[in-house]
Amino acid sequence: MEIHIPTPLRTYTDKKETVSVDGATVAEGLAALVAAHPAMQQHLYTAEGKLRSFVNVYLNDDDVRYLPGKEETAVSATDELTIIPSIAGGTPSAGCCCR
Repeated sequence: MEIHIPTPLRTYTDKKETVSVDGATVAEGLAALVAAHPAMQQHLYTAEGKLRSFVNVYLNDDDVRYLPGKEETAVSATDELTIIPSIAGGTPSAGCCCR
């Protein structure tokens, strides 16, 4: 399967936009990505081995979090995973309660 790497994480995949991996499930594909590019581990997973909450993974066009099998969803060699990190930012407005 192909895993599409977002621009901020390409530093850890030798600048590759897409990485080809083998795996029978989403989790196995991501594990293969980390095995090939170990620096990705800390950016994708918590110390407990859970996918970070701000990392969104799509299997083809489907958000993995909403698939019945989640990361254990079966994949084929022609499937594509896309990693999309959540982005937050901006500045509090005058009416914001977060100050």
